[in-house]
Amino acid sequence: MSHSDITSDEALRARIDADMRDSLDEELEMEFDESRLEPFQAGDETRETLDRDVYFRELFRLQGELVKLQSWVQHHKLKVAVLFEGRDSAGKGGVIKRITQRLNPRICRVAALPAPNERERTQWYFQRYVAHLPAGGEIVLFDRSWYNRAGVEKVMGFCNDEQYEEFFRSVPDFERMLVRSGIVLLKYWFSITDEEQQFRFLMRIQDPLKQWKLSPMDVQARARWEQYTKAKEIMLRRTHAPEAPWWVVEAVDKKRARLNCISHFLSQIPYQEVPHEQVVLPERVHNPAYHRDQIPPDMYVPAIY
Repeated sequence: MSHSDITSDEALRARIDADMRDSLDEELEMEFDESRLEPFQAGDETRETLDRDVYFRELFRLQGELVKLQSWVQHHKLKVAVLFEGRDSAGKGGVIKRITQRLNPRICRVAALPAPNERERTQWYFQRYVAHLPAGGEIVLFDRSWYNRAGVEKVMGFCNDEQYEEFFRSVPDFERMLVRSGIVLLKYWFSITDEEQQFRFLMRIQDPLKQWKLSPMDVQARARWEQYTKAKEIMLRRTHAPEAPWWVVEAVDKKRARLNCISHFLSQIPYQEVPHEQVVLPERVHNPAYHRDQIPPDMYVPAIY
């Protein structure tokens, strides 16, 4: 082997190592939220946390399974809709990020609808959600869903009693229709304690990178903890059905909640690894007559780093 070959091989290994470190850093950036909590949790010997190495190993393993599930869904044109509900700061967004992180956004997408506009408020209540339901070969993760009516709309007075009761009359039939149409429907409720929500809200107030998550509506939700609890209990009791059951995720420990939820999600859809043809890169075609144009220096992004 020539010196140039050795040098090239070393450079390739260095690039691979750098890429692997970059992939790990992507995970560490997402875990930075938890590392910020450590000074505030110091001395709390009763708070059990998942070993960090175990967490990363299991997260990578489960994400590998999610990639296999994605291929299965695409190959068999399955339609999968997953609802994530829970109190503000319960960790819904965190698990959604971990599910989507390594998946194709054309196959697995997130539906996080804003408050309805004036036109949407005059529509059939479920109409704006129907537009986001999956087609064949798609997974849609609803970051909050039509259950807004049973939760925030009820507690904050955004719907009247007639609309509230009509929702409970309609939603079982609506979900049965979805299931009969071939949609795999999963519903998760993320459960945290009063004390844990208080702690997470205080952290949001103190953290400039997370203050945007705390809206005036969230502050009101904090003041109405018991009303939300009652609304949640009614919702679970009246909409837990064999065709579309609720699954409750214990979410005080964020890491355990993510792993448990992803693991359960994978268990609900029988899937196998889809064989793929080996990808072979074609030979690079060189055209001696082609000459690259020079890009003007002022078009480059400044190399500050």
